[in-house]
Amino acid sequence: MTPRCPYCQSETTDIHLKLKDYFLTQENFEIYRCPHCGLLFTWPRPDENVIGKYYKSDEYLSHNEHKKGLVPFIYNRVKRVNIENKFAMATAGTNGKRMLDFGCGVGDFINFAKQHGYNVEATDVSEDARNAAAQKLGTPLPSPEKVFAMPDDSFDIITMWHVLEHIADLKSQVFHLDRLLSPEGRLVIALPDYLSYDAQHYQDKWAAYDVPRHLNHFDRKSLQNLFGETKLKLVDTKPLKWDAYYISMLSEKYRGASLSFVRGLIQGFKSNRAARKSGEYSSMVYIFERR
Repeated sequence: MTPRCPYCQSETTDIHLKLKDYFLTQENFEIYRCPHCGLLFTWPRPDENVIGKYYKSDEYLSHNEHKKGLVPFIYNRVKRVNIENKFAMATAGTNGKRMLDFGCGVGDFINFAKQHGYNVEATDVSEDARNAAAQKLGTPLPSPEKVFAMPDDSFDIITMWHVLEHIADLKSQVFHLDRLLSPEGRLVIALPDYLSYDAQHYQDKWAAYDVPRHLNHFDRKSLQNLFGETKLKLVDTKPLKWDAYYISMLSEKYRGASLSFVRGLIQGFKSNRAARKSGEYSSMVYIFERR
């Protein structure tokens, strides 16, 4: 029996890919596709009581800024370069100063926004990440549950940098994002794109599938379907070009290739070059505003 779609509850899902948790446990997983809403989802989906073990690694870079080595060095260098670019994407043409970073990691982006005059709030499902971010912001961070209890129209800008793929309850998440955003607000979501050149090239070894930490996998259409019952409309997309290189380097490592760093650079370049025609970059930023 095939699993139901975790978003629309359709029972007519079909298998898209068989793969492993190449990053940590080597456990087997599958990715199913829902033909009704277009969502790809990881199966089995670890229960919330055990999902934490799949993040317990010094190699998990989004919550570990002190890891040593070439790839972590590149990751953290590029991260610092990307922050200014992400900030411009999130704020260009907006007037509101109330910003929420949902899934803030160790708080680099939201701290940058604070330093540039924004009234900021942040949260993360990881208590360790919240504590690290709190040290930078100089204030305790609320849990996601406390953020969801905040009043309507609390924020002018909500950002989610590679977060929505980790969310188990998409319907609840979308409901609260829509509710918390002000009438003139902007929602900014960054996600891997499984239609990208590097995703097609690496197939089951594509590092951005990152099962089971990534519970959901999106393309442009399935993300738009997710917000179809809200008044939020996709108004623009932007590429995160550096991600193609990082993801390709990890994918080469999962393939066991020699010179994975060099091979990853080559494939990352090819992916970005192909995306100039297709529009399908390895990672995409989707900008939603009110209809």
